[in-house]
Amino acid sequence: MEFSAQDLQRRIYLEGLAGRRPAIKADFASVEAAARTRMTPEALAYIAGGAGAELTMASNRAAFDRVQIVPRVLRDVSTRSLEISMFGGTYPTPLFLAPIGVLELVHPECDLAVARAAKALQVPMMFSNQASVPMEVCAREMGDAVRWFQLYWSKSRELVTSFVKRAEASGCSAIAVTLDTTLLGWRPRDINLGYLPFLEGKGIAQYTSDPTFIESLKDPETDIPESQNVNLASLQALISVVNHFPGSGFLSKLRSGLPLKAVRKFIATYSNPAINWDDLTYLRSITRLKILLKGVLHPDDARKAIDYGMDGIIVSNHGGRQVDGSIATLDALPPIAEAVNGRIPVLIDSGIRSGSDIFKALAAGAKAVCIGRPYVYGLAIGGQKGVEDVIRNLIAEFELTMALSGCKSIAEINRDMLAR
Repeated sequence: MEFSAQDLQRRIYLEGLAGRRPAIKADFASVEAAARTRMTPEALAYIAGGAGAELTMASNRAAFDRVQIVPRVLRDVSTRSLEISMFGGTYPTPLFLAPIGVLELVHPECDLAVARAAKALQVPMMFSNQASVPMEVCAREMGDAVRWFQLYWSKSRELVTSFVKRAEASGCSAIAVTLDTTLLGWRPRDINLGYLPFLEGKGIAQYTSDPTFIESLKDPETDIPESQNVNLASLQALISVVNHFPGSGFLSKLRSGLPLKAVRKFIATYSNPAINWDDLTYLRSITRLKILLKGVLHPDDARKAIDYGMDGIIVSNHGGRQVDGSIATLDALPPIAEAVNGRIPVLIDSGIRSGSDIFKALAAGAKAVCIGRPYVYGLAIGGQKGVEDVIRNLIAEFELTMALSGCKSIAEINRDMLAR
């Protein structure tokens, strides 16, 4: 990495002497509070909200709070390495950026700002299936930096194939298939506002930039109920849909009917509740990229993933946005790690808010961790720099936690260092 925790601390304290305080605070609660003031009610509901009574979101945090670190002393930690090895390569830290959709809700530079931050800090980024910027554009920003692609399994196998081939051409080294969003969860914050950003043409850039998807707009449309109310709000939504569709000339795009067709086609096809294990055989047959299953919470599913030739697992409950009352990811991790027994990497997301959380997840059996909301809040506050500051703070806190617990490398972190 370009910095150490001590270097970062020293710089912050020296700047403090000159009266300059960090724009991005060092704790998650302060970052979240600041981001809330920068976001519209709709954006906040979409990013911060969860399913149902948000019990899963609370459980994710409670699981981390229940686990305690047992530091060891009198170990030489004067030199430290945060490197991990995975898929035949090395990564500077065990931190990845989870895929988050519709980032234009929080900042105009959206996915591009995150891609630039990921490149600057050598932190792998997973391109969202529901991105506001096409994967090819983000890939150009990242150069040779590591990126993966998150795949939602569409009702159209042809579109799935097209997305995978585009991910390959964009330099992605892995596909993370999201399994827990075959249907949208019941999200009261969004429902109470009657707001779904995709209906405004937001967060569907991977689709409107895809030749297979555009070609499919020539097909007869599925009968989808439309709002019959014509008012200022519906007109603003129409303008948004047209503006988000690629091409020039508002009126020509409007007359073509393609922007509205694209939104309707997306809603009709973007997820597929009929997906099953045999579909993974097809995916394996069309790509040589590493394939990880995102959303695994049961050890038997982890074992089956190995049987089907998958390369990795991401233990995830979608940040609490899908099943209210779901098991917390940190509770699900140890039995899954035991079932996998090192045969494939196991990653984790959902609920990670600090460097000590990263340490706990690695000690419980994860190879790497993925963060979501923390970097989105940084984006809302300060764009690319905000994302970078959040990442730096998390890595610095993790490095200090690791060293102060008696570990000089990731390999020395183990389950014996945790207590409940």
